[in-house]
Amino acid sequence: MPDVGPPAPGADLADLPIADAADPTAEAADAADPTDVDGVDDASPVTDGAPADVDPDLPRFRLAYVPGATPGKWATVWHERLPDVRLELVQLEAAAVGPALEAGEADAAIGRLPVDKDVFSAIPLYEETSVVCFSRDHLLAALAEDEAVSSADIAEDPVWVPADDVLFAAHPVPGTVPADPDGNALDPLATTADVVATVAANVGVAVLPMSLARLHRRKDVTYRPLLDGPMAPVGLVWPIDRTTDLVEELIGIVRGRTVNSSRGRGGPSSRPTPDGASDGGTDNKRANSGVKNSAKGVPGGAKGRSGGGRSGTKAGTRGGVQRGKGARPAPKAKKKGKGR
Repeated sequence: MPDVGPPAPGADLADLPIADAADPTAEAADAADPTDVDGVDDASPVTDGAPADVDPDLPRFRLAYVPGATPGKWATVWHERLPDVRLELVQLEAAAVGPALEAGEADAAIGRLPVDKDVFSAIPLYEETSVVCFSRDHLLAALAEDEAVSSADIAEDPVWVPADDVLFAAHPVPGTVPADPDGNALDPLATTADVVATVAANVGVAVLPMSLARLHRRKDVTYRPLLDGPMAPVGLVWPIDRTTDLVEELIGIVRGRTVNSSRGRGGPSSRPTPDGASDGGTDNKRANSGVKNSAKGVPGGAKGRSGGGRSGTKAGTRGGVQRGKGARPAPKAKKKGKGR
């Protein structure tokens, strides 16, 4: 179901958008969608995944995310690694992410790129493919499920661009500008949901990131990938001057670092060994090698001899360490007395 929130009191449930479970095109696109990076359906509302008994007095970290983004898997990892910090997920429109971060209303965000690099740090996460949304009565609906379209295919169609558009700030809009019967350009519609509802009436098409097409899916609207359409990059964004330990933890989570490689407060502590080796790796190798450089009675194992390490190893492998049945022990070295 789209993330529309609870219905208003007295609202007719029949007026709510309905998920198109029988749309084979949607299913095929969902299976091949590279933006579904965390295994959560983009058309499903996302909660913060916090356990019900989380103490509300715990310190909190507020992660904003734009419509279409699905931070569910990352939230789950956060709760596993940082149970003493409450993660709050807040959905914001793409244009509201920057002001919310600057005002301290969010600590970081899964937002649309690019951002102002003088104010924000950003890590690219993935790029979304753009798709053309149209009514099931449109001519393009006759295309096969796996067939894409190009801008030339919609050159004569009115293309509705919502006021909350995230694709065409730096790209030309394909198609024609929606106009009234007298040829006067119509004002942009306010939201992506308004655009999809208008497209459903077969009075034009819309170009959207795939996640938003899925989020606002309807029974009477379908879509196909746009071959030459703009991409919609998504990234982790936070204020440059607030790169805290918790932000570092989040960076490690979205980048897939294990808890042992985290750079935040959950990272591994150093465990020096007495001889300076890390985690006993060198000592383990020596213990497993079966080589005793200082073995008694092994030629080359005595102190002070030139090349003792090399000859000691050779002697140890042949005489000092028995290998299998019938292995002959190393001959004992004759003691040399004074004057002999």
